[in-house]
Amino acid sequence: MNIGDVAERADLPAKTIRYYEDIGLVTPARDPNGYRNFTETDLHRLTFVARARTLGFTIEDCRTLLALYDDVGRASADVKRVAQDHLDRIEEKIAQLHAMRETLSDLIHACQGDHRPDCPILSDLARTAYGGND
Repeated sequence: MNIGDVAERADLPAKTIRYYEDIGLVTPARDPNGYRNFTETDLHRLTFVARARTLGFTIEDCRTLLALYDDVGRASADVKRVAQDHLDRIEEKIAQLHAMRETLSDLIHACQGDHRPDCPILSDLARTAYGGND
């Protein structure tokens, strides 16, 4: 398969596939004319990575997961650890987003939103940015 065919079947942009090749996640064969020649195995690896990326796994996580997938002697505990570490990072991000939402909501409610220049939102941003009180 050429890059256009594999891009369509994997539902990935060709640019992404080239990037994955550059970083070693997939290594297609090259025809004598230099064109990439993707196999079904390459396609499978690309769809595997695409699905993992959809779930938010990092490139390094994908590299680890591919290595575990290729290792028939792998322990499922190793796969679970990678997934659990990722879930822990997601939970931390969610907690951070909730805190940001609460702070921003409080600031919006404190702002009168009228013609006066007083603005608790700007005051808070300035205090935070400069460590001062306005």
